[in-house]
Formats: sequence, C-alpha cells, structure tokens
Amino acid sequence: MIDYGSMMHDAMRGLIKRLLQDIAEAGELPGDHHFFITFDTMHPGVQVPDWLVDRYPDEMTIVVQHWFENLNVTEEGFAITLNFGDSPEPLYIPFLALRTFVDPSVEFGLRFEHIEEDAPEDSEAPMHENAEPEDEIREEAQVVSLDSFRKQ
Repeated sequence: MIDYGSMMHDAMRGLIKRLLQDIAEAGELPGDHHFFITFDTMHPGVQVPDWLVDRYPDEMTIVVQHWFENLNVTEEGFAITLNFGDSPEPLYIPFLALRTFVDPSVEFGLRFEHIEEDAPEDSEAPMHENAEPEDEIREEAQVVSLDSFRKQ
C-alpha cells in the first residue's frame, strides 16, 4: 500500500521548513504574515524552558510575528528565541513535534493529527467536540479551521 498520509506529512513539513529557512535568511516576516505554531511539548527533542513545560505540559502555541531572534532551521527542526513577558527564551522544536501551523494573514493552515489505529470497529472510539469517532491511529493531514485564531 502507498502511505499517502506519511508522504503528505513529509511534504507539509518540507513546506514549513522551506518557509522558515526563507524567513531566517530575510531576518523578518514579509508584509502582514505571522504564524501560530502549535507543538507537542513532550515530544522527544523539544527544548523549552522548564517553566513553560510546567505551564503547557501537553502542547503549546507560539506566535512568530513582530519580535523573534536567532531563527535557525535544521533538517530536523528549528531554533528560535521568542519574548515571554519581556524575557527572551530560546526554543528548539523538531518538525515531528508540530501539531498545527497557521498563517491567519492569508487564511492558511495545516494540522498534523495522530488517529488511533487497529481499534476494533465495534468499540467506542474517543469523541472530540464536533468530530467523528476516530477508528484508527495514523497521521492524517488536514486543513486547520481558522475560527479559533480569529479575534472576536
């Protein structure tokens, strides 16, 4: 079988990698572009200060917009320094830790999901608000709804 899900995720991560490399070379974001990047704080390789992991033990969303420094992109992930309450903090985020990537300025979004695999068909699958039962665990590429990131 062709593993389209993995191939799509590789392509999506490659897109994000290339985009961040371009931003690192330019040293700034063009126009009104800005990014909301959500990642799994417990993923192996994630490096964030302990106080942020304590505050966000499962996932964290960072905003890359007006002020950032030291953006460095590798094959496996990216390092960036962001300002948290007037305190610059270095972060390292592997691409495999990404859950969502959104650029609301152009209504573009990507979501990386893990869905349960090999679950019996008759079993009660976990339900999420406004979602269908999840019958398998596999990575699935989806476009992110931007409603949760819009200012009200």
